[in-house]
Amino acid sequence: MGIILAVIIFSVIIIIHEFGHFILAKQHGITVTEFAVGMGPKLCSFKRGETVYALKLIPFGGSCMMLGEDEDAPEEGSFNTKSVWARMSVVLAGPIFNFLLAFIFAMIILANTGYQDTSVGTVEEGTPAAQAGLQEGDVITKIGNERVHMFKELSLYMYLNPGGPYEITYERDGVSDTVTLTPFWDEENGSYRIGIVSNPYQKGNLLQLFQYGFYEVKYNISTVIKSLGMLFTGQLTKDDVAGPVGIVNIIDDSYQASKQYGALNVFLVMSQLIVMLSANLGVMNLLPIPALDGGRFLFLIVEAIRGKPFDREKEGLVNFVGFALLMVLMVFILFNDVSRLFS
Repeated sequence: MGIILAVIIFSVIIIIHEFGHFILAKQHGITVTEFAVGMGPKLCSFKRGETVYALKLIPFGGSCMMLGEDEDAPEEGSFNTKSVWARMSVVLAGPIFNFLLAFIFAMIILANTGYQDTSVGTVEEGTPAAQAGLQEGDVITKIGNERVHMFKELSLYMYLNPGGPYEITYERDGVSDTVTLTPFWDEENGSYRIGIVSNPYQKGNLLQLFQYGFYEVKYNISTVIKSLGMLFTGQLTKDDVAGPVGIVNIIDDSYQASKQYGALNVFLVMSQLIVMLSANLGVMNLLPIPALDGGRFLFLIVEAIRGKPFDREKEGLVNFVGFALLMVLMVFILFNDVSRLFS
C-alpha cells in the first residue's frame, strides 16, 4: 500500500509542477511538444493538438517539453522567441504551483485539525521559563532573530540550536518584553526544554485558515532551506538524506501508523506529506543549478541584465552537464537508500 500511495503522491506533486509550466507556456503562446508524468520509456501516450501527453515507466519525475527550449528555433511558438519576462514566468510557474499545492493541502489539514499558535498554555514550576516570569496566555512572537507564528517553529528553532541560550520576545496584554532563557536537558524526553507547554489546537475561521495555511507552507520552506544549510556545513550527513526509496519507506511507515485511526486520519497524514514534499520540490527546483528551474531562471536574469541572450548551444551544454550530474546524484541517493534498507 505504501508504494501505491507514494506513486499517487509523487504523481500529484509532479503533475501540478509541470502543469504550472504548461499553463503559463500556453498563456504566452509557447508550443508544448510533450507533457509527461514519469521518466524513461513511455507506457502510454496520446496527442491532442500540438502536444503529446505521456505516462512513463518511472513514476518519480516528469517534463513539460517546449519548442525551442534549448536551441534557437525561429518558428512561431518557440520558447526562445518570447520575451525574457514571459520565459521567466514560465520557468517560475512550476515551483510556484508546488507552493500553491502545499498551501491548499495545508488549509485542508487545518480545516480538520485546527491550528496551534504560539500562546503559552502552561508554564512548569521551577523551569527556566517560570524563573524568567513567563505566564500562561503570553504570546511568543520571536525566538532569536526569527519571528514565529506556530508553536512547532519554536520547537524547530530549539532543535536546530540545542543548549541555547534563547532570546525570547513575547506579548502580554499588548505589551512586548524580551527574556533570555537557558534550557535544561530533560533526560526523560531526551531533549532540551525551557518549561512551557502549548495550548491545544483550536478551530479557526476562513481568514485564520488562510493565515495559518501560509505559515505552514513558510515553515516547510524554511525547514528545507535550513536543512540544506546544515547539509553544506556538515551538520547533516548523507545518511540524513532520503531519496525516492527512502520517501516510499516514510510514506509506508506513516500509513501503517495512521491506518488504525481510520481513513480520515490516513488522508490527513498523507496530506501533510504532500505539503512537505511539494514545498521541498518547489525549493529544490529554485536552486541555481543547471537543468533545474533555478538554473534556467539565473540565465534569464543575466540575459535581462545584459540585454541579450546567451549562446543557446553553450547554455544547452551547461544544462545537459547539469542534468547528467543530477542523474549521478540521483543514482548515489538511490544507492544510499537501498544500502540503508539492508543495513
